[in-house]
Amino acid sequence: MSQAGEDPKHWFDKDAGPVVRPYAMTRGRTSSATRHRLDLIAIVIPASAADEPVGDRTLSPEHVEIVELCRAGPQSIAELAAGLDLPVGVVRVFVGDLVESELVHVTRPVPPAELPDVNILREVINGLRAL
Repeated sequence: MSQAGEDPKHWFDKDAGPVVRPYAMTRGRTSSATRHRLDLIAIVIPASAADEPVGDRTLSPEHVEIVELCRAGPQSIAELAAGLDLPVGVVRVFVGDLVESELVHVTRPVPPAELPDVNILREVINGLRAL
């Protein structure tokens, strides 16, 4: 309760604007139904169905903004979070929604176990130098 004469919005910085909790933006969800693992470096690419996301009334403004950012160029989850000034967890939920709606595709980074062995690469480099 606020005291008489006290501004009821004194608890936040006036430059910050109104505060919306992340769980309110995602309707209480902390993950999406997508089967993809959305790493920080997973790349989000718009699908051909994402030509006009603004016209889709089922999308939130944040969903539309993610699609628009990706149409300018592929973006990682971390880049989207930074560009939207949203927590990574919130962006993961939104991207998961967009994957399920088939408006974006996510490419996962190559797992370290599938990368070539460093010793093999060194041997190839040394062999090329010897030529």
